[in-house]
Amino acid sequence: MSDSANVIKHVASPLARQTLLDRELTSPVAGSQPIRILPWLQVVKIGGRSIMDRGAEAILPLVDELRALLPEHRLLILTGSGIRARHLYSVGLDLGLPVGSLAPLAASEAGQNGHMLAALLAPDGVSYIEHPTVASQLAIHLSAARAVVGSAFPPYHHHEFPISRIPQHRADTGAFLVADALGAAGLTIVEDVDGVYDTDPRAAGGATARLVRETSAADLAAHDGTLPVDRALLEVMATARHLERVQVVNGLVPGRLTAALRGEHVGTIIRTGARPS
Repeated sequence: MSDSANVIKHVASPLARQTLLDRELTSPVAGSQPIRILPWLQVVKIGGRSIMDRGAEAILPLVDELRALLPEHRLLILTGSGIRARHLYSVGLDLGLPVGSLAPLAASEAGQNGHMLAALLAPDGVSYIEHPTVASQLAIHLSAARAVVGSAFPPYHHHEFPISRIPQHRADTGAFLVADALGAAGLTIVEDVDGVYDTDPRAAGGATARLVRETSAADLAAHDGTLPVDRALLEVMATARHLERVQVVNGLVPGRLTAALRGEHVGTIIRTGARPS
């Protein structure tokens, strides 16, 4: 009987007697390429401050464009936070709240933007879903509708890294993490500029700013100027497993998002650290 108990307790596994903190020991098992869960999915991240805060003038044409894209693509549309989150940061910092408390406050505004966008697309069967549903039931929702809307903020919340007083992992980072984890076909970041510039086009002397048509996350990480994406995004891009590139496009120009989803180069392409499988 004791022999039988010993057999039951010992489960054969390459990791059974290894420390999961030792990369050399785990790489033979964990180093293989993971499968793409939703390889047909296109992820679209819509800026909160750059698009949603502009109101109907910016949102309604983009909604019309998204509606026209539904027969062509299955979409996960993720929204970021805007000026209200910045006000929350200001008040929260004044109160001395830790970064782990500020992160869910900002995320709540990203969700509000998502609810508004989903309401506008509701006649087409589009609805807003929360993070746990994105993680476990996204496929069944996209079998019932051509698109769903969610918050782009990653759910670190109280687990946010206390590197600085402002949460480092925001909407751009969250959208990329979801897209790469799902093995999506692509990620398009929709902002209010044509892409990444070598200098801030809205600062003094911005008239001479040059649009960078294509670059890499590593090169952008070394760039100390203003960027239209979160800097934490560049860090997670370095360890991407599926997404080889991300395109930043201007959502205020009709047709740019459509062209980007069709594979056209209409903004700035940022190459990641992923290798072709």
